[in-house]
Amino acid sequence: MKILLNPVKNTWKKELARPTFKTKAINKIVKPILKKVEQNGDKALFKFALEYDHIQLKSLLVSTEEINEGEALVSPELKEAIQVAKANIERFHAAQATPELIQEVMPGVVCRRKSVPIQRVGLYIPGGTAPLFSTVLMLGVPAKLAGCSEIVLCTPPNREGKVHPAILYTAKLIGIDKIVKAGGAQAIAAMTFGTESVPQVDKIFGPGNQYVTAAKQLSTKYGVAIDMPAGPSEVLVYADDSAIPSFVASDLLSQAEHGVDSQVVLITNSESFAKKVLKEVEIQLKTLSRKDIAKKALSNSVAVVLDSTAKALEIINQYAPEHLIISVENEDEAIEGIYNAGSVFIGNYTPESAGDYASGTNHTLPTYGYARNYSGVSLDSFLKKITYQKISEEGIKNLGPTVEIMAENELLDAHKNAVTIRLNYLKSKKK
Repeated sequence: MKILLNPVKNTWKKELARPTFKTKAINKIVKPILKKVEQNGDKALFKFALEYDHIQLKSLLVSTEEINEGEALVSPELKEAIQVAKANIERFHAAQATPELIQEVMPGVVCRRKSVPIQRVGLYIPGGTAPLFSTVLMLGVPAKLAGCSEIVLCTPPNREGKVHPAILYTAKLIGIDKIVKAGGAQAIAAMTFGTESVPQVDKIFGPGNQYVTAAKQLSTKYGVAIDMPAGPSEVLVYADDSAIPSFVASDLLSQAEHGVDSQVVLITNSESFAKKVLKEVEIQLKTLSRKDIAKKALSNSVAVVLDSTAKALEIINQYAPEHLIISVENEDEAIEGIYNAGSVFIGNYTPESAGDYASGTNHTLPTYGYARNYSGVSLDSFLKKITYQKISEEGIKNLGPTVEIMAENELLDAHKNAVTIRLNYLKSKKK
């Protein structure tokens, strides 16, 4: 990581630029995959499993026997940890539920707003360099709480044609039994179009590599919704001398190890503190099993020294990080100044990895600057809000003239007449 000292504002965007995707080149690969799955269904998925996962699958669906076998392979310690995480995630997401809204806006005119579940949802769980069983919790728990009637989970198989035991155990714990051995763009295609084995869904959730991300975005052209545009993982740490350098270094590395295209950023007011952190990064890096991945990610990363809180907050909001760690003396001022971030972690003892796994908040978050206009996954992500209105005889008398005038001035005669005909009917009833 390089250190930048008080860079001028017009260079911030360039200096903090994330690794770029070659979108056209990626779409050139992904589009044919979607087309083949649309045309050939399961046959295409078997072919892609052989081509990309190097396995000749006998079945695309994980059997009950496989789920039970996987459960038996998970250690008691990990099972207990997953159960604790599930309880916290359930507790936080259940609290997000809102009661039905009923409001009489004027005499005789009652409006309602009610949450209803999205019926069919697809969950994509990465299983490549890191099998993300934690993402099963983050997506499966709110999907179940919302009451989605059909939940499909897609995840790539290993070279033996099996799904990671912890993914199977977590899915069973939540109550998800439709598990598909498919990864990459082909899994997104399967959930978009439906195949003989994979149900078509209404909305697709989950992180993934650049091909998965491209496939999700293309799927929206076929009437499928997605949770958000999501790219490589990232963290920005805002820290000063009140922070502990080894803690900050560990947080930077926890994101750097996600993938070679991840990015980590340190914002601080002290060059000496930045140097202490980078020294700790070098020390801790040597001990990591994924140090080669982390090292490449660090080459995309930067430490920025700024001489004022105002500048620090401005650059953070401009960058709009997926994960933001605030570890500064005046944390309240910093928190109040943030309006672009996926999820915020406050204080020396709040590592980002707590949110990744078990604190209760969701780890499926907007990346690549999309925190400017997207929220992370929540209970609401699995719900739709339907509005209702009921107007009585009194209500149409009160509201009708307003609608007539507005419709007439928009030159929409039929709109006006839909009211007028009712008002005339009520007048005739009185006679």
